Amino acid sequence: MKTEPEFYDFSERSNSIPVSFIREILKVASSRDQISFAGGLPNAEFFPIAALQEITNKVIQTDGAKALQYTITEGYLPLKEWIVRWYRTKRGIDVSPDEILITSGSQQGLDLIAKIFINKGDSIFMENPGYLGAIQSFAAYQPEFIPVSLTTQGINVEELKVKSTSVKGKFVYGVPNFQNPTGITYSVETRLKLAKLLDEHKLLFVEDDPYADIRFRGKVLPGLLTLNKKRTIHLGSFSKMISPGLRLGWIIANKEIIKKLVLAKQASDLHTNMLSQMIVCEFLREKGIEEHLELLQYEYGKRCDLMRALILEYFPTTAEVSRPEGGMFMWVKLPEEYPVKEILDESVKAGVVFVPGAEFCTSTVKENAMRLNFSNASEEEILLGIVRIAKAIEHCRKKGV
Repeated sequence: MKTEPEFYDFSERSNSIPVSFIREILKVASSRDQISFAGGLPNAEFFPIAALQEITNKVIQTDGAKALQYTITEGYLPLKEWIVRWYRTKRGIDVSPDEILITSGSQQGLDLIAKIFINKGDSIFMENPGYLGAIQSFAAYQPEFIPVSLTTQGINVEELKVKSTSVKGKFVYGVPNFQNPTGITYSVETRLKLAKLLDEHKLLFVEDDPYADIRFRGKVLPGLLTLNKKRTIHLGSFSKMISPGLRLGWIIANKEIIKKLVLAKQASDLHTNMLSQMIVCEFLREKGIEEHLELLQYEYGKRCDLMRALILEYFPTTAEVSRPEGGMFMWVKLPEEYPVKEILDESVKAGVVFVPGAEFCTSTVKENAMRLNFSNASEEEILLGIVRIAKAIEHCRKKGV
C-alpha cells in the first residue's frame, strides 16, 4: 500500500543550513579504500595517546567526582589560567580569565558568536574563499554574506574598505594564520591596515586562529587580538594542538561580549565537558606542549614540502600552488580548461578525494581550485595521491571535458 511521505514543518533557519560538502565527501573516503586529502584532520599517528591515558587515569583517581560533575559555564579556571600564560608568552598580550570562555571546540564558538550577533538579513564580511565550517555555522542565522577576496598577502583590505563604506556589517570573519582553505598567511602590512580599518569603520573582527602554533617556517606575526584587542573576538582550539576528539576550544573577547556568550552557551549545553577540561589542563601542566608542537611542526612541514614539490612536478605548469608557512592546507588553482569538479570525479574513481575550491566561495564566481590537506596522510599516500590526481587532470584535458 502506498503511503504519503511524512511532512515536518522545519524552521526557516534549519532549512537555510547548507549541507557540508566535506562531511559528504568524507563518507566516500571512509566507505572505500581511499586516500583522503579532503578533511581538515590532524594526523592521529601523533596523538599523545599514552600520555593522555596516564593523565585520564590520574584525573579520575584523584578528582573523579569533580571531573564527572556539572560545573560553571565559563570554564575550568586552571585551564583558563594556562591560556592566559600561553598568550602572554607566545603572543605578547595580556588577557584575563574573565575574558576567556571555554567552548566545545572552536566550532561551537562560531555558533555562539553568530547567535549573539546575527539577525536575519544582517551583513557579515567573509574571506572569499573562506572556511566552510564558518559559512555553515553562520548560514543558520540567515545573514547576507559579503565576500571579500584574498590576495597572497591576506584579506583584501582595500576591497573591505570599499564594501564596508557602503554596507554596514556586523563583523568581519577571517583566518589570518595559514588560512583555511588557501593556506596563506596575512602579511604584517595587511594586519596593520586591517587593525586600523576596524577602528575607522567600527567593525569587529572574528579572528579564527586554530593553526597558529603549527608554524613550520617564517616568523610569528602579531594577531589582530594583539593589534586591536577591543575590536577582536579571538578563537583558539586544542583540536590541532592535542586532539579534536577532546572537543575543547576557547573564545577571547572583552567582558561584555563574554557575558553574552556565556548566556548563549548556557542555553546550548550548560558547560563544556569537564572531564576533557581537567585532562587537558593536567596534561599541559605535567607533560607540557612545546615538545609535542615541535613534532607536529616537523612532521606537517615535511608533508607540506613533499606535496608541494610533487604538485610542481606532476601538475600542469599553469597551476598556481600556495606555499603555506604552517597549518594543514594547500590551495591549487587551475586554468578553466581543467574543470576541478570533473577532475574530482575521476580522482575518486582512482581512489583519491579532495575538496573543490568552489565549495568555499560565497560569491557567485567560483574558484576553479582544490583544497588539499597534507597533515593527515603518510608520505607514501601523498606520493600516490598526487600522482593519481595528476593523471585525473590529464584525463580530463584529453577528454576535453
